[in-house]
Amino acid sequence: MYHNDKKYALTNCVLLDGSEHMEPQTGKAVCIDGEKINEIVDAQHIPAGYEAVDLGGKYVLPGLINMHVHLPASGKPKKKASDPKKLVKLITFCALTNRIGVNMCEGYAKTELLSGVTTIRTVGGVADYDTKIRDLAAAGKILAPRVLASNMAVSVPGGHMAGSLAYEAHSAEEAAALVEKIAAEKPDLIKLMITGGVLDAKEKGVPGELKMPPEMVKVVCERAHEMGYTVAAHVESPEGVRVALENGVDSIEHGAKPDADILRLFRERGAFLCTTISPALPYALFDRSVSNASEVEQYNGNVVFEGIIDCAKAALEQDIQVVLGNDVGCPWITQYDFWRELYYFHKYVGVSNAFALYTATGRSAQLAGIGQETGTLEPGKAADLIVTAADPLADLRALRHVELVMSHGQLHRAPQVKHRKNVEAELDRFL
Repeated sequence: MYHNDKKYALTNCVLLDGSEHMEPQTGKAVCIDGEKINEIVDAQHIPAGYEAVDLGGKYVLPGLINMHVHLPASGKPKKKASDPKKLVKLITFCALTNRIGVNMCEGYAKTELLSGVTTIRTVGGVADYDTKIRDLAAAGKILAPRVLASNMAVSVPGGHMAGSLAYEAHSAEEAAALVEKIAAEKPDLIKLMITGGVLDAKEKGVPGELKMPPEMVKVVCERAHEMGYTVAAHVESPEGVRVALENGVDSIEHGAKPDADILRLFRERGAFLCTTISPALPYALFDRSVSNASEVEQYNGNVVFEGIIDCAKAALEQDIQVVLGNDVGCPWITQYDFWRELYYFHKYVGVSNAFALYTATGRSAQLAGIGQETGTLEPGKAADLIVTAADPLADLRALRHVELVMSHGQLHRAPQVKHRKNVEAELDRFL
């Protein structure tokens, strides 16, 4: 396991603890012993043995939790669509290419961390790369966030990410066997691809076409639950959401415009919604000369964009739990830009800055099952935190510039990541 015996006291700061009703706290010192927050004390009463770190009046808050990540992708926009199946076959061809693939994912995980994301939840990856990154990070062998790993998802022939980030199941029995195959790699959750996505749809108005039969969803959920795993599902249509919830899925990834019956199923199932506004926005709102989307793709992108926002609004109105992920790896969605998802949540769903921040910290930790370990700044929890110069409660764009990251008790001052200027220029139009 990771070992760190450093003792730091973060002082001269404004504390935002990540709780639901967080209020700025001043005059406090966050005392960190190794990997854990030992205590939070009045700044005048720092115990002996701590190295004081003067934050100069800046804001300290929990590290962000990105609940929907695909590690093997940069988000670099492309003029022509690549063949993901071909790319995955190439990268998993032999031990050498697999090592290159894992190294690539290590780099993307490092980017997540240094941009202020101290926990990621992966929801479809290549082979067993996600769990490898998770275990290397936990052992302190690489610089990366805490990882909740899914590895490969389960899809169907012609389904979303089939043959690339997901296995193809031809029957319910084969799908159950794939769950057992994935479980042998000791992931943290199981991912299903129940519907298609924006790029899978060939006609206007039909994104999120149901691909996985309900009986397959049911069998997979039952087998996963028997083995102690929760099930997350890619769904981008009302029909898909209904099928997912009726058959045991624990979290809806993306979402779609819900009706009263869907909202009832959410409540009865106790499922939560992972809102992902970021990947739909470029298809829906960019000029097609920039996004390289066809007319059909733009139309369907807007359907998905509005459906995700409508689902989040309705869920919150009904006290259905919501978390945030940015579906990193989709075109225009980079490994360093999760802060934008919080901003979009505020802008398009209409929540307060404080609620958006809580959603991406304390609430996400609770729903991910790690609320006892991280998500808020309080004694006994992991020292997963970030520092910003400006107040994110006043403007979430403060999260764009992270001045310090702490993970595993390690301080990373003035973290730097490589930015894509063309991506930022286009996305900034929608701030």
